[in-house]
Amino acid sequence: MRTSDFGRVLLGIAVAGLAILSLVYGNFAPLVEAFPAWLPWPEVWPYGLGVLLLAAGAGLFVSRTAPVSVLVIGIYELVWAATRVRPVFVQPLNVGSWYGICEALGPLAAAWILYTVLRRPANGTALTGDRALRVPRAIFGGACIGYGAAHFAYAAYTASMVPGWLPDRTGLAYLTGVAHTAAGLGLLVGILPRLAATLEAIMMSLFGVLVWWPSFFAHPVPAWALPKQVQWSETLLTFLLAASAWIVAASAEPARSHREDRPRL
Repeated sequence: MRTSDFGRVLLGIAVAGLAILSLVYGNFAPLVEAFPAWLPWPEVWPYGLGVLLLAAGAGLFVSRTAPVSVLVIGIYELVWAATRVRPVFVQPLNVGSWYGICEALGPLAAAWILYTVLRRPANGTALTGDRALRVPRAIFGGACIGYGAAHFAYAAYTASMVPGWLPDRTGLAYLTGVAHTAAGLGLLVGILPRLAATLEAIMMSLFGVLVWWPSFFAHPVPAWALPKQVQWSETLLTFLLAASAWIVAASAEPARSHREDRPRL
């Protein structure tokens, strides 16, 4: 399976999982928040959006419906990002305020890239070529820097999530913070973007496999994995971010030469 295919499959699974959470708990996954009271029929929105998002996640697995599905996902991520803007203005120097919007911008950038690639003509154009993908890659890079900053600002909390069988948990919290930041800078300035995104994808995937997934089998369940909705939401969100990184990495693959496509004279 190619990197692009793996990212698309993982994105579909994570989005469908978050949609199911919205349907089960009746709130705005993955934020674990109720819908604003000023919206008409606030009790209906979680279920309506949950059904729409579930259909979009399933639609990613069908080539014909994939472009529309990823567009729906992108709009959802844009709304999610919009809901995270206010804390940034209220507390602009608080890393936690930025972390929320970074979690939304990462998948939004991936949806932007995936939609662009799916709609790209066979010969490519100025609007769908590599130049057009640099903007969402830079946005994703900025989000990665936000993840790294959170590792430094909340080092003790991050260290508490590191499996006990690994040495120097605090050191690993700082090391992964450096890795997030380095990957983000690489994507932001365009230095080895494919390598940067691939390493970010591997790190995010390992975080889901080694930290969140084992929490379902831990006795007692770690305090950072409670309540159950947060445990499921954060697990699926981690794999959503991993899928986004895999999609970004695939978009940075070297372009194939068009010489071989030219007709022989």
